[in-house]
Amino acid sequence: MSHTVAPATQDLLVALRLALGDAHVLTDGDLSSYEQDWRKRVRGKALAVVRPGNTQEVAAVVKACAKAGVSVVPQGGNTGLVVGSIPDTSGTQVLLSLQRMNAVRAIDADNLTLTVEAGCVLQNVQHAAEQAGFLFPLSLGSEGSCTIGGNLATNAGGTQVVRYGNTRELCLGLEVVTAQGEVMHTLSGLRKDNTGYDLRNLMIGSEGTLGIITAATMKLYPLPAVSLTAWAAVPSVEHAVKLLGLAHQHLGAGLTGFEMMGQFALSLVDKHYPQLRVPLWQDTPYCVLLENSDTESEAHARSRFEHLLELAFEDGCVTDAVVAESLSQARNLWHIRESITLAQAEEGLNIKHDISLPVSAIPAFVASTDALLTREIEGVRIVNFGHLGDGNLHYNVQAPEGSDNQLFLQTQEDRVNTLVYDAVKALGGSISAEHGVGSLKVDTLPDYKDPVALALMRHVKRALDPQGLLNPGRVVR
Repeated sequence: MSHTVAPATQDLLVALRLALGDAHVLTDGDLSSYEQDWRKRVRGKALAVVRPGNTQEVAAVVKACAKAGVSVVPQGGNTGLVVGSIPDTSGTQVLLSLQRMNAVRAIDADNLTLTVEAGCVLQNVQHAAEQAGFLFPLSLGSEGSCTIGGNLATNAGGTQVVRYGNTRELCLGLEVVTAQGEVMHTLSGLRKDNTGYDLRNLMIGSEGTLGIITAATMKLYPLPAVSLTAWAAVPSVEHAVKLLGLAHQHLGAGLTGFEMMGQFALSLVDKHYPQLRVPLWQDTPYCVLLENSDTESEAHARSRFEHLLELAFEDGCVTDAVVAESLSQARNLWHIRESITLAQAEEGLNIKHDISLPVSAIPAFVASTDALLTREIEGVRIVNFGHLGDGNLHYNVQAPEGSDNQLFLQTQEDRVNTLVYDAVKALGGSISAEHGVGSLKVDTLPDYKDPVALALMRHVKRALDPQGLLNPGRVVR
């Protein structure tokens, strides 16, 4: 069956092929890896998938699309969880994949910086830093496929935020293609540059709605001399928070990771990945994974770490603990933590929440919301885990055992979201900690965002993208 293409659309496709070459303007064949979101909840349809190889080609694509009045959806590794980087179903949007732009442009050892293109996979950025004798500390479960541009566009968090901060805190400069197809060059790597509005931080976390990030200059750190990892059983969320306070007090800046995992979350890993041998989970409501990295001697670091655990046992914060005796044991413990999301996917479709709260409010939130959901939905299963060290929980809701997951989502998702988000708002939290807003939360955001802040966001969007062509329908309408 042949499709008639409108002359204006045909002109655009010709212009894109002239700019990128026929091989990098895809309109036929299986494009599902670009058009379907990672959770396989939504499948879009692109007018074309374009794959520029450099910043000038990105600018040429955006200019051509702006001239034709066609919207552009930027995409990195397509690992996002809020349906923010795939085209809609209209077949009229251009999907701009940055995966070919994957070079490490420069490493400045004296300045402790690395300049990298947006399509570089996070794991490759980590590896490039390590090869040069440095640490790039951003670490996520999807690091083997997510890209640094996507990490910046969503201000990704991960497991080491407690020490190093979100992606925003790791970025010193950006190269960005604007909605008009112009290129903003601010890759200098300066730690001090007080010359007006902070456009870099405006672009970070904007999910491709204000500009398309093509390269970034990121901070590097010295490689730690020693890294110690412990897996501890804790009797309650309150005890986990108390343990976190002790860790801050006794490890200081050495505390690099602090993850909390509920019993049911770990039972899913045990069920679907029994080879991982999850420790301690059967006899405790929560486990904590904590990491201490230090540039000092191993003996000194281990002494402090063991002293912390002794105090935690005495205080009753910890009832049992396993300390990794080798790097491979530590990696196995982290692999268990990072497998929770995959195990939950194996269990079936679920309602995901990526929330943040003041750490002090988390025990009250968990107690009241667990009770509320259990009362409202018989047999509901709560998959609670996340980055307790920075107040970010992945408080997910799984259908009752044996029920229809798809039907559960259709009939309960809006209700569950309202119950959870209302509880988050009441305690001064946010409905998106590190995943972004995308299209999944764009219509929910006005109920939970300060109205003046939301109005200012809309003004910024209109000012920078007056045609509304960059990733429309994401973040703000």
